[in-house]
Amino acid sequence: VMTADGPAGLRANPEIGVKTTAFPCATMIACSWNTDIAYAIGEAGAKEVKENNVGIWLTPAMNIHRNPLCGRNFEYFSEDPVITGKIAAAKVQGIQSQHIAATIKHFLANNKEVNRYNSDSIMSERAMREIYLKGFEICVKEADPWTIMTACNIVNGKRASENDDTITAILRGEWGFNGMV
Repeated sequence: VMTADGPAGLRANPEIGVKTTAFPCATMIACSWNTDIAYAIGEAGAKEVKENNVGIWLTPAMNIHRNPLCGRNFEYFSEDPVITGKIAAAKVQGIQSQHIAATIKHFLANNKEVNRYNSDSIMSERAMREIYLKGFEICVKEADPWTIMTACNIVNGKRASENDDTITAILRGEWGFNGMV
């Protein structure tokens, strides 16, 4: 299965000569508070992804804007988990309406770029559920994304990609996600 990155449109290597649309960044889409626009952008982007024989589009990125210095904030929707979840769900629905898999990412608490592989996001259960997981929960329950990408960081002492508490107990157990992680 071919995958392609690109939270603001299909990312293709310039050497292959494919031109793609540069859609507004996630923060701008969220600022609209308009789920119809998010859906339309997801749908239009998925058509380009399909034209290029890609089956999984690695978008949307939906971490929370926690620090203005995070190098990837442009990829993320908002500092508010409800706005993030609702806009992401609409974009996922638009993407998957074209039979392209959407990948919500980076599950969970990918808060910074510097030392991101060894950064440990320490938080309470309440903060995790009400701030960092809420957007993902809304998106999973409303849009049923086909895939989820974990983050590179550590969360409360466990690597995000190996965290049974969040992936198995919460994502799969509580929310009923049965797609690919």
